[in-house]
Amino acid sequence: MALAIHVVKLLFLVSLAYSNVAYGIVPLQNPSFESPPTNIRTNASSQFVLLNTLSNVIPGWSFQGTVWYVTGGNSVSLPGNGHGLQLGINGMISQTFRHDFISDDYVLTFTLAPSSLSCANSATAIRISGPSLSKVFTYKGSLGKETWQTYAYALWRNEVPTSSITLQIESVAASSRSNSACWPIIDDLLLTGINYPRIYTGNNGFLNGGFEVGPSFLENSSQGILLEAEPNVDPLSPVQSALQTWAVLGTVKYIDYGHYVTPKGLRAVELISGNPSGVEYYATFTQRGQITLDFIIGDAGDSCVGDFTVIVQVGTQRWNFAMRSNGLGSSKEYSLTFYASYSPTDVVPISFASYNETRTSDNVLCGPVINGLFAQHSYTGSRYGGSHSIRLHSGLVIFCFILAVTFLFFA
Repeated sequence: MALAIHVVKLLFLVSLAYSNVAYGIVPLQNPSFESPPTNIRTNASSQFVLLNTLSNVIPGWSFQGTVWYVTGGNSVSLPGNGHGLQLGINGMISQTFRHDFISDDYVLTFTLAPSSLSCANSATAIRISGPSLSKVFTYKGSLGKETWQTYAYALWRNEVPTSSITLQIESVAASSRSNSACWPIIDDLLLTGINYPRIYTGNNGFLNGGFEVGPSFLENSSQGILLEAEPNVDPLSPVQSALQTWAVLGTVKYIDYGHYVTPKGLRAVELISGNPSGVEYYATFTQRGQITLDFIIGDAGDSCVGDFTVIVQVGTQRWNFAMRSNGLGSSKEYSLTFYASYSPTDVVPISFASYNETRTSDNVLCGPVINGLFAQHSYTGSRYGGSHSIRLHSGLVIFCFILAVTFLFFA
């Protein structure tokens, strides 16, 4: 019987460890393209070297169509003035990596750049594809001080796991390209494996309410990571964007403590695009009653000066919260309460969004930073969860079944 108790304790500790959101870097081969293609002159005077599928091999990558090997500098701005690949007409690169059968999802962080400053306002776009989904990313001006931008994308959506997964990146031709030389440059890829959360910790009804679990930051990136809205979001899926458990409205910037002011914790979300820019959580309420939402509004310390307004919406109910920003990293805590009269089967969107456009002194789009989102039922010990709580009960049943079998076996 003593052995059974020890085994149960071990299973309990394992379940707690498994229930937390875990993530780690998945190694890609030659992710920054610093290992040059074979059979090229590395000291060539031109920053662009056209590759040939018959004579050139990109270490770690397959390619087809028109692809150039690019060296940063002069008119081409890349992180650390390193190397990248320009994808021209029908240009495509791909790499297959092994599924570790531990990660529930893979989030890709990458850098997108135009081929010159004159191309910054042209339609520079790429398509990122995972096992079954894809998304087009278009370079947009005024989203950072540099002429390159960092994005993130969740590659996987609950597909049946296979032993290998293929990542594919290809150019997207504009319908009316003003400059035929303005093709996209891809650089600095970072792949992160993430596990879905299994249970709620503490009394917070929001999973990932502090935005601590999301895409990994590139070593050379000081501009944050741009996250864009995903089409056809499934409210019952644990993944709506690269920011775990949260859907994105418009475009937001995922920021870290090392380069910005975050009101609480190491990471936060800046609402930058307006019309709207925000995040949304899909909640189910396990019982009726009064709900309290606590959150923080601040500025990222990026000289974003102005009057901020964040609209919080729960279902059809809306509240406006205003803050005057001095651009130096100020923040303020806010709270609201409402009565939840929803049934347990209702999926209720809870969003935090900004509809105004603000710019820094460098003419970069900016806006309010939100962080420290906390939701709690007024009744002691009770809480509500997001769409993931629908799956929680089956996980608890399995865990209890394991405990019962263990007791019977060692009794």
